[in-house]
Amino acid sequence: MSKDKRIFDLEERLVDFAVRIIRTTESLPKTRTGNHLAGQLIRCGSSPAPNMVKLKVQNLVLTLSTR
Repeated sequence: MSKDKRIFDLEERLVDFAVRIIRTTESLPKTRTGNHLAGQLIRCGSSPAPNMVKLKVQNLVLTLSTR
C-alpha cells in the first residue's frame, strides 16, 4: 500500500469516526448530563479529521516554500 493511500485511508477513517460519534450522541438521554456529554463527545470526536487536513496543508506549504 502506498503512503498516499494510507494517508487517504486515515482521513476517511477519521470522518467515519466523527459520523459514528455524532450518531452515538444522538442516542444519549436529553438530560443536562446527557447534553453535556454529547457536546464534549462531538467536540473531541469530530476535531481530528479537520486537524489532519490542516496539518497536510501546512506541510504542503512548507514543502513548496523550501523549493
